[in-house]
Amino acid sequence: MLEISKLNVSYGKRKIIRDLDLRLDKGKILSIVGESGTGKTTLAYSIMGLIKERSENGTIQGEIFLDGKDINKMGKEELRKIRWSKLSLVFQNVEDALNPVYTILDQVKEPLQEKKSEEKALYMLEKVGFPVHRAKAYPHQLSMGEKQKALIAMAFVCDPELIILDEPTSAMDVMSKESVIKLLKTLCKDKTALLITHDLSTAASLSDNMAILYGGCIVELSPTSLLLSEPRHPYSRGLIRSYPDMYRTKDLQGIRGRPEFIESGCPFHTRCTQSINICRDKRPRLNVSNQPDRYIACHRGGIVPLLEVKGLIKSFGNFKVLDSVDLTLFEGETLTLVGESGAGKTTLAKTIMGLLEITAGQIYLDGEEMKGNGFHRRIQMIFQNPRESISHRMNIFHAVEEPLKIQDIGSKDERLKAVKKVLSEVQLPTDEEFLERYPHELSGGEAQRVVIARALILNPKLIIADEPTSSLDASVQAKIMKLLNNIQEERGLSVLFITHNIALARKISDRIAVMQSGKIVKRGSSSKIFNLGILKNL
Repeated sequence: MLEISKLNVSYGKRKIIRDLDLRLDKGKILSIVGESGTGKTTLAYSIMGLIKERSENGTIQGEIFLDGKDINKMGKEELRKIRWSKLSLVFQNVEDALNPVYTILDQVKEPLQEKKSEEKALYMLEKVGFPVHRAKAYPHQLSMGEKQKALIAMAFVCDPELIILDEPTSAMDVMSKESVIKLLKTLCKDKTALLITHDLSTAASLSDNMAILYGGCIVELSPTSLLLSEPRHPYSRGLIRSYPDMYRTKDLQGIRGRPEFIESGCPFHTRCTQSINICRDKRPRLNVSNQPDRYIACHRGGIVPLLEVKGLIKSFGNFKVLDSVDLTLFEGETLTLVGESGAGKTTLAKTIMGLLEITAGQIYLDGEEMKGNGFHRRIQMIFQNPRESISHRMNIFHAVEEPLKIQDIGSKDERLKAVKKVLSEVQLPTDEEFLERYPHELSGGEAQRVVIARALILNPKLIIADEPTSSLDASVQAKIMKLLNNIQEERGLSVLFITHNIALARKISDRIAVMQSGKIVKRGSSSKIFNLGILKNL
């Protein structure tokens, strides 16, 4: 029914929509989701033919076909005829959308232009749950929910074929939001609708398919339930992590940096944890992925595996501690390994790090088999006991500096600068007095921060954290975990977290793998694992 091809929209010199292609089939509801400022409302105005009317310096190029007719080639009179009757828009800002000098009844009946317009307008107001005895009230006399219902009635009164809903539930309380969602489900049944929203819960409730918009480009398009449960683009995952009501167990985590409109390359590359050279130079196309009805615009095909463990076996004599372990950790995620003491969690961590020799199997980092000293620049470990993992003969400066010396990185002055920078990052002092302290002079929390700084000094892509807070009191544990979470977000780290603390696993994990007797017996998203009650006996 609606087909958009090569759509470009600019305001002055700033291009907001870039080469956008989109198709919306009859009878389907498609949600367009993204952060504020990514171009969602501009897309809605483009479809309505309102760009030049709403902005003096607005320019639009490309094709927008509605039932085979290009909206961009229509004159004002032709556009006037199809608005409300063929396509209509529920505007985002109710205060701006309603005329303050006209009653609600006058505004709802205006699009009808027929003898029984008042009767039809009152019927529509009643249908949307608006108190009809207040139909002759003015907008300033109504609540936010009543104004929203009036706008919805206005959009549906002419029974249009295509409805565009621009943030229909924004700034609403929970009860009003639920009421409006229930209403829209009824009104949109058997209709074609485009839902513009930053609210993922509204999109989940109303849409069949979801498109993620960033920097004026669609970066992922998929059936709604699949995209929300298994996002494949780094931006989609970051967006879902930011919402408190997506049935997630993990604490909120944002996206590093801020939205930008990039002139060249992938629009997300400046904030992406897995960008490579081509991402800076060439814009990716929205291509079909290896799953049906799923499209991703990413040069790497979506979120890539960073660590892959295949058929890993570790034996001590005749005793097999790790038994054919397969494990995948994706770029930028936290995978938590849980299980009883003796299940093989720490042995797996030390084997991945190369501290124990592999009996059989392979370990890959970024697609390359991990061999030699070089891979330790990309993978580091935070050990369980901080006082045992740094030498008591070294002061703080030398303990944190040591990985740089081992890897022969930087001059003496450059290493001092790097040490101070990473200590500041983990919220520790950088003055000479602190640098000359020894581990026994630190509190447990300070010692653990030093260990974290030592692990970060080489700027690794992967951190293995083996019970890093088990010896700390609850208050210090919370601070350390918040610190790790913030560092992961800022640096784009992948984290393999090992713990027997189930409550902690719930708060930090994107996915969970359960170990028993040297094998991984269950794995899945944190929400799925906890909802199934898999961990209740551990």
